[in-house]
Amino acid sequence: MMKVDVYNLQGEKSSTVDLPEEIFAAKVNVDLMHQAYLRQMANARLGTHSTKRRGEVAGGGAKPWRQKGTGRARQGSTISAQWVGGGRIHTPKPRDYSQAMPKKMRRAALRSALTVKVNENSVIVVSDLALQEPKTAELTKAIKALAGGSRVLILIPDKSEANQNAIKSGRNLADHKLLLANYLNIRDLLQYEKVIIPLASLEVIKSYLG
Repeated sequence: MMKVDVYNLQGEKSSTVDLPEEIFAAKVNVDLMHQAYLRQMANARLGTHSTKRRGEVAGGGAKPWRQKGTGRARQGSTISAQWVGGGRIHTPKPRDYSQAMPKKMRRAALRSALTVKVNENSVIVVSDLALQEPKTAELTKAIKALAGGSRVLILIPDKSEANQNAIKSGRNLADHKLLLANYLNIRDLLQYEKVIIPLASLEVIKSYLG
């Protein structure tokens, strides 16, 4: 087990907690993290891009001018690709960009990313996120006390009443993000400099990565 400090929202040490080594001291596999990141980015693509090719463009039935004698280049149709408004060549059509990746590999990539964060001292464990009222300024003050000026990913254990003030306070955060702990993903882990994990969220992470 790895022992780390637990802080309150004022940035003061309140206790310690053991982090499971199978999650936070796993073997770092950079290639697996890269594959998981590319998969997530690819799966986010809509693939709805579409262009008209020659057979789909209206018009073009008549030859623009006769074959010889005009001094101009020969043309057979106004829907050819070289004409403005003509059909496009080798341009995109709707397609599915999604990539498959086994669950074991995705979770191994998350363990690698969490291990990297711990090694960089970028994991901040807090006792809870119990705010007195839903105020963005209050949550921003807590983030500054805990992480300074870093961009932060905050993991929320669930949407229960106890976490509603934190969830509402996080809606207007410009440089930080609140995320349910069971939605933890490789893109957000790599995108944000530090991760704030309440003890309740740590238990959620243990339940599916441990």
